[in-house]
Amino acid sequence: MFDFMTVIPILGPVLAVIVPFLIVISVVIFIHEYGHYIVGRWCGIHAETFSLGFGPVVKSWVDKRGTRWQISVLPLGGFVKFLGDANSAGTGANRDHIARIPGHLRGKSLYEATLWKRAATVAAGPLANMVLSVVIFAGLAMATGIPTDRPIVGDVQTIPGVVNRLKPGDRILEVNGIRIDTREDFDAFLTREAPEKTLYLIERDGQTTTVEGPFPWLPIVAGVNPVTPAANAGLRTGDLILSVNGVSVRSFPHLQTLIQDADFAEVPIVVQRGEEALNLKITPREMPYEKEDGTFATRTMIGIGGSVAIAPQIESVDPARATYYGAMSVVSIIDGWRRTLRDLVTGDLALENLQGPVGIARASGDTASQGLTDFIFLIGFISTAIGLMNLLPIPILDGGHLVIYAYQAVFRREPPEKALQVAMGIGLCLLLFLMVFATFNDINRL
Repeated sequence: MFDFMTVIPILGPVLAVIVPFLIVISVVIFIHEYGHYIVGRWCGIHAETFSLGFGPVVKSWVDKRGTRWQISVLPLGGFVKFLGDANSAGTGANRDHIARIPGHLRGKSLYEATLWKRAATVAAGPLANMVLSVVIFAGLAMATGIPTDRPIVGDVQTIPGVVNRLKPGDRILEVNGIRIDTREDFDAFLTREAPEKTLYLIERDGQTTTVEGPFPWLPIVAGVNPVTPAANAGLRTGDLILSVNGVSVRSFPHLQTLIQDADFAEVPIVVQRGEEALNLKITPREMPYEKEDGTFATRTMIGIGGSVAIAPQIESVDPARATYYGAMSVVSIIDGWRRTLRDLVTGDLALENLQGPVGIARASGDTASQGLTDFIFLIGFISTAIGLMNLLPIPILDGGHLVIYAYQAVFRREPPEKALQVAMGIGLCLLLFLMVFATFNDINRL
């Protein structure tokens, strides 16, 4: 998508990473802060400043409500400053600051707003991120469709040297004598080794017949995970991996075996990309993966997903079903994030797997090179992740604010100022430590 930038002398490869990263961060942060702003406005809380970015202001203007909108030189975040929001915790505990607000405006300050309005304003940021993700995933579902649950052939990849007699619209009844009733039955072949010949009993135009076709799970790249050996080697979606270290690859499970046998040594691979055969080199590394029971383990991998040689039939979806699909996608990401956080805390998943800003930037660049659809999906994924991170119960984050408001609701008073300052200091140190540690991981991967 941004590959044209790589031809720019010296700065091209850097721009191909930085530009997608800035687009992702700007979209996600703008939506997050706009969520705070719009709900605060609905609650009668006046926003003094809405800033996209930090540092010196590049451009600013004041709207009819008196809010100053500004774009700053460092597009790595943003903020909304509400009237009476005197400190980074947004608790409005600075009474001297409140006293300086003109009397006719004091009722529109964050501090004077009722507790539920303050809580709603704070929670709106992460919620806006979730809504953005649902909209993105629903939009992608409507634009591209979703696979049908029935074992009906949608498309078959043309693979050199592989016989294919299947056609779009064929309903698969059996594969090598094994009955197929649902798409799940067909997907069960994804863990099998490829036989010398694969025969399909199909229904076509009301008639049943047996035809030869490709094995369902050939070593075709469905997607390249960013910041992985596959991304570094230049693999792309749709590539057919012909050989690894001189050994012909029969299926995706066979590819996994060859990669694990290679251990961590650099190995040559031959890839079919369109009409061209490419010679690449790849160095596998140990990476985490999720087991069937929901826990994590590690094994030698290169960071690609396998694509079925026989794609399922795609069906269009209406807005209601697409919205449900988008919501379920967000729920799936939240559940995966929860399990990851759990395993990081228990030590089942090493902290070395954390990614920081450099990793996100590399991921943005790698994903953008895969195409617009993947890049838009990444925005949806990161939007959910940013929303979840902001809900952590750390005082300088939205989740910490909500904890403070919950304390006020239960005990009918503000938390002790000294305790709040200590908690904020601990939270800030924890975030800085994680940021530095994650950035170190990013650099180490590079």
